[in-house]
Amino acid sequence: MSQTTDNPAFTAIKASITENPVMLFMKGTAMFPQCGFSARVVQILTHSGVPFKTANVLEDAELRDGIKAFSNWPTIPQLYVKGEFVGGCDIVTEMFQSGELQTLFEQNGIAKTAAT
Repeated sequence: MSQTTDNPAFTAIKASITENPVMLFMKGTAMFPQCGFSARVVQILTHSGVPFKTANVLEDAELRDGIKAFSNWPTIPQLYVKGEFVGGCDIVTEMFQSGELQTLFEQNGIAKTAAT
C-alpha cells in the first residue's frame, strides 16, 4: 500500500483523528469489543471518563490495513489524542497506571464527561 495523500483510507483516518479529540481504532465496538486488547483500552477510556469515538477496523479491510500503515504500528487497537498517535493496549495501560494518560487528557483540554 502506498502512503499517498490520495489514499481513501488515509483520508478517512486523518478526518477521524482531526474531528475527534480522543479516537480509538479497535476491533469491534465500544459496546461489543471483538478482542481483549480493544476491550481493555475501552475500559480504561470509560474509567477515565473522557468522551471518545471508535472505528471498527473489522468492518473495513482498507481501514484495518490503512491504520497500520498510517501509524507505522502493526497492531490494533490504536489510540489517538488530539490527532497524535498515543499507542496500543500495552502503552495505554502503562500510561493509565502511571497517571500519564490522565495528564495527557488534561494537557489537551479533554474534560471528563461525568464525575467518577
